[in-house]
Amino acid sequence: MITAGDVEAIERATLRALPPRVLEVDDGWLLCANDGVVSRANSVLPLAAGADAVEAKLDRAIAFYRRQSLTPAFRVSPFSRPKGLTDALAARGFTPDMTTLVMTMPTEAREPSVRVALTATPDASWRALFIAPGVSDAEAGLRLATLSRGQDTRFANLQIDGETVAIGAASLSDGWVGVHGMRTLAVRRGRGYGAAVLARLLADARERGAARAFLQVEQDNTGAVRLYARLGFQTVYAYDYWRRP
Repeated sequence: MITAGDVEAIERATLRALPPRVLEVDDGWLLCANDGVVSRANSVLPLAAGADAVEAKLDRAIAFYRRQSLTPAFRVSPFSRPKGLTDALAARGFTPDMTTLVMTMPTEAREPSVRVALTATPDASWRALFIAPGVSDAEAGLRLATLSRGQDTRFANLQIDGETVAIGAASLSDGWVGVHGMRTLAVRRGRGYGAAVLARLLADARERGAARAFLQVEQDNTGAVRLYARLGFQTVYAYDYWRRP
């Protein structure tokens, strides 16, 4: 059972793991702007209803992104406030896209069957696997810079015969550990290496006091959703990014 307090803790933990370049607080909303295209660091997080009318808050949020030379986006879940937000967004031409599932599970003390190294910063081999094919060097640098700014983050690296085959990262915040940047080398998939990385990250987080873990995965990434479900994660809520077409 997820609560509004849990959702706020998860969303704030996400921003600590992926800190935006600019973050402004406006009447219960968090306005986030960042270099690059990481949506979680480039959207409005409407956590609380606040005191002002929704139309006034939308005007200020849109103006914020105009000042940042960015396109406005709103990360909206069933827990977003105030009520009527989606109607107000739709009236201004915003539509939902990129449905993302938030999945959680308790942390575990189970250690992986293979050695997984943990470091405070990502090394060159971690960085190389993290960047997806087709991503420009400039965008790759921005994504890595955002993740590297994360607070209390550990980077996991599983190597076989000197080759990095699976990676991940985990950031602690208020009793939660957020899992980010999970990757497995394409030719090494299906061998349990991603599960080993996750086990190492969760065991370390448990030792450091985190009782629960979360991750976020796009709903359309059905392979990853099934994998995380097999490993014990359960979907607790979803959010969409509302943007103008």
